[in-house]
Amino acid sequence: MSDLSHPFFDMHTHGFVRVATCTPRVRPADVTHNVEGIIAEAKRAQECDVDLLLYPELCISSYAIDDLHMQAALLDAVEAGIGQIVEASHNLRSVLIVGAPLRRNGKIYNCALSIGHGRLLGAVPKSFLPNYREFYEKRWFSHGRNCVGLDIEVNGESVPFGTDLVFSASNLSGFTFGMEICEDFWAPRPPGAMAALAGATILCNLSASPITIGRAEDRHLHCRSMSSRSMCAYLYSASGHGESTTDLAWDGQGVIYELGDLMAESVRFDREAELCVTDIDTQRILGERLRNGTFADAAEHEGRPEDWYRTIRFDHAYSGGDIGLMRKIRRFPFVPGNPETLDEDCYEAFNIQVDGLIRRMQATEAKSLVLGVSGGIDSTHALLICAKACDRLGLPRETIRGYTIPGFGTSDRTYENAWKLMRATRITAKEIDIKPAAQRMLEDIGHPYADGEPVYDTTFENVQAGLRTDYLFRLATHHKGFVVGTGDLSELALGWCTYGVGDQMSHYGVNSGVPKTLIQYLIRWAEKTDQFDKACDEALEDILDTEISPELIPEGEDGAIQSTEGTIGPYELNDFFLHHIARTGHRPSHVAFLAWHAWKDASKGVWPVDFPEDRKQQYELGTIRSWLEKFLWRFFQFSQFKRSAMPNGPKVSSGGALSPRGDWRAPSDAVAQVWLDELRNGVPAD
Repeated sequence: MSDLSHPFFDMHTHGFVRVATCTPRVRPADVTHNVEGIIAEAKRAQECDVDLLLYPELCISSYAIDDLHMQAALLDAVEAGIGQIVEASHNLRSVLIVGAPLRRNGKIYNCALSIGHGRLLGAVPKSFLPNYREFYEKRWFSHGRNCVGLDIEVNGESVPFGTDLVFSASNLSGFTFGMEICEDFWAPRPPGAMAALAGATILCNLSASPITIGRAEDRHLHCRSMSSRSMCAYLYSASGHGESTTDLAWDGQGVIYELGDLMAESVRFDREAELCVTDIDTQRILGERLRNGTFADAAEHEGRPEDWYRTIRFDHAYSGGDIGLMRKIRRFPFVPGNPETLDEDCYEAFNIQVDGLIRRMQATEAKSLVLGVSGGIDSTHALLICAKACDRLGLPRETIRGYTIPGFGTSDRTYENAWKLMRATRITAKEIDIKPAAQRMLEDIGHPYADGEPVYDTTFENVQAGLRTDYLFRLATHHKGFVVGTGDLSELALGWCTYGVGDQMSHYGVNSGVPKTLIQYLIRWAEKTDQFDKACDEALEDILDTEISPELIPEGEDGAIQSTEGTIGPYELNDFFLHHIARTGHRPSHVAFLAWHAWKDASKGVWPVDFPEDRKQQYELGTIRSWLEKFLWRFFQFSQFKRSAMPNGPKVSSGGALSPRGDWRAPSDAVAQVWLDELRNGVPAD
């Protein structure tokens, strides 16, 4: 059992920040009541180990009080209330972001205040004041668009004031946030975007926003767009129950997005105060910015905001140790995860491959498509893609020439499934037994197996793999077509393919952008949505239930077949590693932390829709660490030379592909030691 006090188990070690939106209990213009509600929610957030807590707009005074905003007594009470919140924050972990009206030089500003650990860190005024429909803010407030480089006096203390402020924890990497207020993010050029370009990974929007039909969805649209375009996390908190309903109503909507993904959402129209909590991966955000040149170009175009924004530093008071991870982690990051768009996503993935193959058929004027059909999932999926391509082009399925090519390790089950599938799809089906040719080659090179010795080494395996490919290429030439590759993205990542004369090579790698876990899911989708007929579905069902194997070594005495995953690790883990290493560039310890939380308990978390119950696995940290170590060596050091010479094939997932002409370019003679050392130093061994 691992020591949970080890830094690995503290989410902050990996750059996570626990954030929350809240809807406190309020009453119109009742500052004392509102301050009590704000402090009460801050104490509740303390129990949840929240690092950053966002409140609604003008929550100290309440929003819908109209001309009362201009009453000196109320403004005095607001300042006193701010002092109470600052005092209460001494003993709180969270940085609080609250809304209040503040006076400066004869003007009143609608402000967002950052309060942390006994300090009022700064105040950001609202840039854009709505003055249409039900809003009349220009009657009471001045805009803050020109407030740059200023201070404001609150309770006798001068604090930074202006729209040029971002706030950053000096002791927690990635915890940097900016603030904007309600209408600001409805502007064509939201001020929060500038804060993001200045380095803020988290943007916070204090909003009042009375509810009308359709407005909740509009908020989602803007929050998602801001988090995606500004490459950040976006927190939004709207006013709720307790605000004046003289002319308006309020729903208390709180939403949190990260890079366009909805992370958490509150219950709307709740009469009680509410917290909406999740953990933000700031390292994911910074990694995305690092890889996206447009973000840096935009910052340069805007005059490098990081140079003229003021960064307010604070020491964040957080406790170490394991506080869990309040965040949904997709066990299968390449598999469509939204049930509402599942069919559309699978349709797109499937047809990206189909369309890529069609274009190659048109460009080469191919008379046939040649592929090996093993009875495994990769060749099955490739055959389905070929069948759909022919259907869309109006070509007979006989254009596809499928060959089952049994060798020394071919099992009866896969052999029968290969024939069942080829008959069901009505293609031109043939068989070539390579055992005699393989026996002759083994004899010619003096391999011990030719003399009766049970030596099943890499040479033994590659002789068969090479012969299969050799036959397919000659057949393609003979039938004026091209070889459709069946190897997938997962195999390319791990180097689990025979270079040059094996399954690494083809004329067009239709599966090269699709990982193993997605192929399995797409086959299930094709079966469930009746993409093919019933006879084909029966074959697909049995193929999906067959253990993944290269079938190059004869069955053991107990009938056990050669297991791919027993050698290189479960594909579900390897695909998880691939996504987070290649797509996001995370440190191996960060990937291990994510994997541990995703896979440690099969009964918790979200599984893909209709995922088979008997396939739901869980893994201990030691197992994850062991397979990740093997993945790192294979990915960074062992297999790049194979990817450097891979054939063409379409990119399918936003998770990326490994083509040297596209998403992944690396030297073939790189050393994996940096990644292995980081893993060994950052993750407990037991």
